[in-house]
Amino acid sequence: MKDTIRLPADLGRAIKAERLAAKLSVTEVAEKAGRVRDVIYRIEQGKDTSTTSLFAVLSVLKLQVRLEKQGMPTLQDVQARFGGQEDEDE
Repeated sequence: MKDTIRLPADLGRAIKAERLAAKLSVTEVAEKAGRVRDVIYRIEQGKDTSTTSLFAVLSVLKLQVRLEKQGMPTLQDVQARFGGQEDEDE
């Protein structure tokens, strides 16, 4: 996975996709991470949670965080987030 994560909601969607790809339920991830299910739901929805909980979930899913300098989004990034520009003349 090499998604560009710019918002908490982006991170939540990516984590949920990884959980589903691993065929793990929210309950299974919660048990393995030593957290309650609500924490997993909050992370997947991009809501506030502790960094300790986030890293526990990432560990269960065998994911890591890498930091890099932020630049301007590419045209592809914008189109992926907001969809292609529609022709207004039609």
